[in-house]
Amino acid sequence: QVQLVESGGGLVQPGGSLRLSCAASSDTMDDYVLGWFRQAPGKEREGVAIISSSGRSTYYTRSVKGRFTISRDNAKNAVYLQMNSLKPEDTAPYYCAAGRDFTLRASSYDYWGQGTQVTVSS
Repeated sequence: QVQLVESGGGLVQPGGSLRLSCAASSDTMDDYVLGWFRQAPGKEREGVAIISSSGRSTYYTRSVKGRFTISRDNAKNAVYLQMNSLKPEDTAPYYCAAGRDFTLRASSYDYWGQGTQVTVSS
């Protein structure tokens, strides 16, 4: 049983930055791969970034590579997404998720937060 709560979304201009946070109720977060996903209107849910249970490995979807950074703090039961150089196409609800496999495939994740909205607009 894992409960996840995202925060940090908002409205930002193109080129700006946001930092998303996700707090978990579980005290066994070192057992899980954690990821950030987004789902723009009319599109499938997209894996944005994932981080291994140890925090030693990360992987990003090509469109955000070099702009976004995922990190985790298992002692705080938290995962973060630092988003820089934001573009209008980054606009979407963002969700954190926990699962057992190191993959960007959304269907592989078992636990999901409620989402936090990111809007990039001038």
